[in-house]
Amino acid sequence: MPFNSLILVFLIGLFLVALIQIHIFEFAFAKLGLTPELSLLLLVGILVGSGINLPLFYLRTRQTGHLVMSPEKKPVWEIYQPAREGKVVVAANVGGCIIPLGLSLYFISQQLIDPLKMLAALAIVTALCYKISRLIPGFGVGMPMLAAPLAAATVALILDPGHAAQLAYVSGVLGVLIGADLLRLKEIVNLGAPIASIGGAGTFDGIFLTGILAVLLA
Repeated sequence: MPFNSLILVFLIGLFLVALIQIHIFEFAFAKLGLTPELSLLLLVGILVGSGINLPLFYLRTRQTGHLVMSPEKKPVWEIYQPAREGKVVVAANVGGCIIPLGLSLYFISQQLIDPLKMLAALAIVTALCYKISRLIPGFGVGMPMLAAPLAAATVALILDPGHAAQLAYVSGVLGVLIGADLLRLKEIVNLGAPIASIGGAGTFDGIFLTGILAVLLA
């Protein structure tokens, strides 16, 4: 097949994947009770906002040297390297954190869900996310992708079947934000990255997708 034809097929494939993703998001937003107009506005905001990180604060780091791996010798510390001080900027991604957080607060303000049920669901998902999340140097905080959405959807269906979509979204988004991100802020100095983007494609991610998957499963 000619190279130009391969490029065309690739672009068409990307377009079809994008359409499928948009329809999935629209379906999830519809389950949440949002209008098509608001759903479209959220999609645009998430798409544009995914490239925007708002700095919140920074944490100081201190490096005392690094471990050298040699195939011929045992690992040794480069003790001659002077200590260096630096900082990690903690930021919030607009599309992956700010918008999902705002949407969660909107559902909470509607008072559709009993507060005790919401706190119970949030506590369960938060505890799970903290338990299974792991720090991955150079990448971020990782955990099994479907664990949080499955937990949020299951708990929501058990506690409040009538508002399972909203409860799954809120507990999924806030559970990941608190359990896998906020409770591990002190550990991010070990990531080896200059910026920790909460909800972004860098250090912290998965908040938005967790909420969407939880809604689809609920």
